[in-house]
Amino acid sequence: MKEIAIIGSTASGKTGLSIDIAKKTDSIILSLDSLSVYKEIDIASAKPTKLERGDILHFGIDEVFPNEEFDVMEFIKLYKKAKNYAKENSKNLIIVGGTSFYLKTLIEGMSTGIDSKTKLDIPVDEAYDLLYSLDKEYMQKIEKNDRYRVEKAYAIYKESKLTPTQYFKANPKKPIAPDLKIFEILWDRDELRRRISLRTKQMIKDGLIDEVIYLENKYTREPNCMSSIGIVEGLEYLDGKITKEQLEEKISLNTAKLAKRQNTFNKGQFENKTSNIIENLNSDILKYFSL
Repeated sequence: MKEIAIIGSTASGKTGLSIDIAKKTDSIILSLDSLSVYKEIDIASAKPTKLERGDILHFGIDEVFPNEEFDVMEFIKLYKKAKNYAKENSKNLIIVGGTSFYLKTLIEGMSTGIDSKTKLDIPVDEAYDLLYSLDKEYMQKIEKNDRYRVEKAYAIYKESKLTPTQYFKANPKKPIAPDLKIFEILWDRDELRRRISLRTKQMIKDGLIDEVIYLENKYTREPNCMSSIGIVEGLEYLDGKITKEQLEEKISLNTAKLAKRQNTFNKGQFENKTSNIIENLNSDILKYFSL
């Protein structure tokens, strides 16, 4: 069994490439996308349709409802489930998506010892300030409004009585998939922006607004996924804060900003990877599978 990861910014063509490679290499696919895991979020997530997936088995798509929690720990469980299935059925495994933080965790591992559901019992900004005063080295890597990571750091402090730096030093990470081969899709910035613009137009044409209305009516605006790109702008449009033209412009702009952050993260966090334009990367991947 071989396992690879295909990464790249949003709208870079990862989904189509992964399905094409999967058909040629007898592979299953694990989605590396923090929005595609949610049922009923189909357009905003740009998840592959059932028709596009065909007979290729996908893990990590439609796993939970929008009002249910999903985090990196749940993703690791999915990875283990997908890998076991691949092994038992003599398949290869392709991991694909833009949530590279999950991939980094797979490669580097997570510190063991705390699997906590501890929630913040003080405002997030107060928790951040407290932790920053105790552990500037660790907390300066986290944005003050990053509730998820602040909450995790706070849980470590509350339960272990150690700062995050002290805790991770005492509990070193254990790699989960240390030998994973990574392939990265590269695009010219202007061409990628064009692809993002076209995809945004198509999302709106396919019924993005109706999807946002449905999601808000059923789940309210409380779930974290309701602040995702496409959904949050859709809610602004429904509130009368922006026009339909501005809706399209804003989604495209925010998606382009996301793509920039993804490219920066991938460049800085994954050294041992094969990067190429999509046409050549297809050949690179097939060559790897033939080794």
